[in-house]
Amino acid sequence: MSHVKTAVLPVAGLGTRFLPASKATPKVLLPILDRPLIQYAVDEAFAAGIESVVFVMGRGQGAIVDYFDMSFELETKLRERGKDDVVASLEALRPADGHISYVRQTEPLGLGHAVWCARDVVGDQPFAVLLPDELIVEDPPSLSRMIDVQAAHGGSVVLVDEVDPASTASYGIITPASGDEASVLVSEVVEKPSPEDAASNLAVVGRYILDPVVMDILGSTGAGSGGEIQLTDAINASIATTELRAVTVGGERYDCGSKAGFLDATVNMALKDPDLAQRMRDIARGIVSAS
Repeated sequence: MSHVKTAVLPVAGLGTRFLPASKATPKVLLPILDRPLIQYAVDEAFAAGIESVVFVMGRGQGAIVDYFDMSFELETKLRERGKDDVVASLEALRPADGHISYVRQTEPLGLGHAVWCARDVVGDQPFAVLLPDELIVEDPPSLSRMIDVQAAHGGSVVLVDEVDPASTASYGIITPASGDEASVLVSEVVEKPSPEDAASNLAVVGRYILDPVVMDILGSTGAGSGGEIQLTDAINASIATTELRAVTVGGERYDCGSKAGFLDATVNMALKDPDLAQRMRDIARGIVSAS
């Protein structure tokens, strides 16, 4: 069984919910506390044993390349001021040479198309897909459990979480079949079903381990929901030839694609920070008492 070595991170979205901030700064570079959203996803990937990360980018996102590059002028100034510890912390976040690469999605044709743009880098091996909008706090990462399930069963694996049944039209929803403690077999996954048509309230939430057959299917997949090439459609089509399993989120999940989810993540990550937790509680108490 092939080891999952490569992760694809689609980051070409316009981030319209975060305008005007996202006009100049890619949404995935907006910070949760002092760390941009994309850093959490990259850290998660490497913590799960991923060896290389591929960013699928659009126009005007050179800041992402700059973020993961060395900032010579900044680091020189910091060293001159005796802040070697800060420089060391920046170096620790920077992937080693050769472990990140970038490909271009020239048209915004959907998530499935974005993943397909990385086909030449991925090759014919199983690969991971991480959507940085979904911040998942779990140790070890959910991605590690997904890789273990894929190693045991082959095929593809998706991460799922229970959502409000009324909101199924915002997610890809699975039809679960038989399962065990580690995973459940999936018989179908449907993109954005209405609540009355949804087979469950188990939503796919931005983490995938995909068999290379999915990449082949994406090459011939037409537009689906919303007029875009949907990754869900290709995954669903792959069930005819390869197994699909689902792993459930075991930690905390924050949907940072929305302002409310982004705020939720910021507050909760502040409460986990030993330097900020007490101050965050004091702020919250002050807000509650004043309301």
